[in-house]
Amino acid sequence: MVPPTAEKKPSVNADEGSVFSTVKNLWPYMWPADRPDLKTRVMLAIGALLLSKVATTLIPFAYKGVIDSLDGAQPDKQLILGLAVPIALVIAYVLGNVIDAGFQQLRDVLFASVGQNAVRKLALQTFHHMHKLSLRFHLQRRTGGLSRVIERGTKGIEAVVRFAMLNIAPTIVEFIIVGVIFVWLFGISYLGVLVVMIWAYLYFTIKASNWRIAIRRDMNDSDTDANGKAIDSLLNFETVKYFANEKMEAARFDKAMARYERSAVRIWTSLGFLNFGQALIFYSGFLIISIMSIRGVMDGTLTLGDFVLLNTFLMQIYRPLNFIGFVYRELRQGLTDIEEMFKLLDQDPEIQDKPTAKPLTVTGPVIRFEDVTFHYDPDRAILKGVSFEVPAGKTVAIVGPTGAGKSTISRLLFRFYDVTGGRITIDGQDLRDVTQESLRSAIGMVPQDTVLFNDTIGYNIQYGRPGASTEEVKEAARMAQVGDFITRLPKGYETPVGERGLKLSGGEKQRVAIARTILKSPSILILDEATSALDTKTERDIQQALDEVSRNRTTVVIAHRLSTVVNADEILVLRDGLVAERGNHTSLLAQDGLYAQMWSRQREATEAEEKLAQTKDDPDGFVTRGTPAWQ
Repeated sequence: MVPPTAEKKPSVNADEGSVFSTVKNLWPYMWPADRPDLKTRVMLAIGALLLSKVATTLIPFAYKGVIDSLDGAQPDKQLILGLAVPIALVIAYVLGNVIDAGFQQLRDVLFASVGQNAVRKLALQTFHHMHKLSLRFHLQRRTGGLSRVIERGTKGIEAVVRFAMLNIAPTIVEFIIVGVIFVWLFGISYLGVLVVMIWAYLYFTIKASNWRIAIRRDMNDSDTDANGKAIDSLLNFETVKYFANEKMEAARFDKAMARYERSAVRIWTSLGFLNFGQALIFYSGFLIISIMSIRGVMDGTLTLGDFVLLNTFLMQIYRPLNFIGFVYRELRQGLTDIEEMFKLLDQDPEIQDKPTAKPLTVTGPVIRFEDVTFHYDPDRAILKGVSFEVPAGKTVAIVGPTGAGKSTISRLLFRFYDVTGGRITIDGQDLRDVTQESLRSAIGMVPQDTVLFNDTIGYNIQYGRPGASTEEVKEAARMAQVGDFITRLPKGYETPVGERGLKLSGGEKQRVAIARTILKSPSILILDEATSALDTKTERDIQQALDEVSRNRTTVVIAHRLSTVVNADEILVLRDGLVAERGNHTSLLAQDGLYAQMWSRQREATEAEEKLAQTKDDPDGFVTRGTPAWQ
């Protein structure tokens, strides 16, 4: 089934005009419904912030009092008792600043848990969602770029949550308080200049920040591209070495980083323009109000302390004003960073459980494919009406040329995709009517390309059934014929296997995969070309382990090498998406059809391989078994 191509609008968008709607969508992370303790912290943090704003508002009055008390021209200076009043006012000024700083730090301490919980919650949600997305999505993704998107997004969410909750509303409250003081003490004309200055400052900040969004997106894209290329190159380290293409890989990475460099330079240049414009607007307003207050002092309507009070208020306004500009920039930048991550969260999984889905009930199990059709692309059919049954405890092998649709059958059984026609059942239950978790818990898989986690051998075996005891892990390893090998290692089961298991040979990795599946103890077993990448001797050794695993289990074997399926209860020969032949090994050879041709070709290839190996062992043509000819 191909997902719809219509692109829906992401729930988090950094475009102009969407900030408030985006913050609304992020509200559950800021005000977690299931965490009353965090809600209490949010309220306490806001309370601490408001108290700091009160202290900030009172500080300039203490500063004005100090100036007026020291002004020799003040008419009521005879009321001043020596140095007591100015010293007391200086102490009040210092205490006000200390209280302001203390409450701001208390705000940050209280809110730290809220911000980090939001990061954790969103990161976990994204992680879960990534595992819910379809195989089609993961086959198209670039791991390095995806990890970068998630990394930036989780950092962006903390910035958005913190700034939206703790800075915007309290700063607006501070502006209102200062506006009231300006009207009360100095008149409406001062307020008019202040309002025009703030409006011009914010208008310029918003417009310039919106302009910078496109630059930020380009920088994020180039960063994602560069990281994707780096991870891809390192994951394919051996391939790079095989072809001596280190310089080409470095050139590709440098090209991506050059694009990032250009975008980063543009970001810093635009930031310089934004900061300069903000400073120009603010200090223009500062100049006008200063000239007005100087005239007031000169004509006696204002004291020297009033002049200082005005300038102190302006400088205190500049901090939150500059900060609200910074907050807006950070909000826009944070929204841009999390935009791509929320696009991932907005993607609906292609395969979803029905609301009425029930856990799979295994009684046999019996697998049935009933007239199954499937395509990855509507223009190219893969399966064209395939029907067969795998009886309980029996083994059915599926063979055929490359591209016949063999591996697609295993993907449909795991429900990585849904059939486009017909149905697949296990014990009469349509796979689309049962939960994916219960379905996949009942199936064990030994794939051709075994990829291990970058952990220990023991961890990788235990992955088949987390929580299994050490004895159970060792028994699974013994049954997979890998136990003796592990015990001979210096660190035994604690031996690291390296990235993707590259420290182990192909045969060793395959045995670990078999042990993992044995530990899972599934009712259904799928062997998807489990030995096709191995040499003949290793294949024969591992085949014994596979025979042991599949005994008394309903087994589907997808095979390239026909020698691995000669004992199957039934063999299906696929060709062009259809079952061309079916029967056991003997009957298929008797039909002298496609299977017989494939068998003949592979037998010739195997004999040639063994002869070549024998020649390498005995280059002089001596007899290698029994008594040497020259004795």
